[in-house]
Amino acid sequence: MTHDLAIWSGAERPQLIASRNAATGELRFPAYRPSSPLASRNETVPVSGPGTIYSCTTIPPYPRSGAQPFVLAYVDLPGPVRVLGRVDGTRIGIGDRCVAEPDESFGYVFRAAGAQGEDHE
Repeated sequence: MTHDLAIWSGAERPQLIASRNAATGELRFPAYRPSSPLASRNETVPVSGPGTIYSCTTIPPYPRSGAQPFVLAYVDLPGPVRVLGRVDGTRIGIGDRCVAEPDESFGYVFRAAGAQGEDHE
């Protein structure tokens, strides 16, 4: 999937990137595009480390679609910044730890921390 909005850092281990307001320090995800009038008041910063599920819900697709139910969650990431995203893999619940990982279909997904054998800290 091709994205015209950069959401990942170019680091060896990619990290989501956000905009940090120079005056307030508040983070915003996704980061502002360079062409945004607000970009000059913000710096682009990586958001790393595991997050904590703040809230989540299972979405049942239309029955005739053949698609499986999926989970959407608000995740509190370090910074702090709260990000909405799809959860892939293991069952999760409020308070569980998870990490953001690149995904071809959605740009990023959250997976339970340690699901790939490491905590990404």
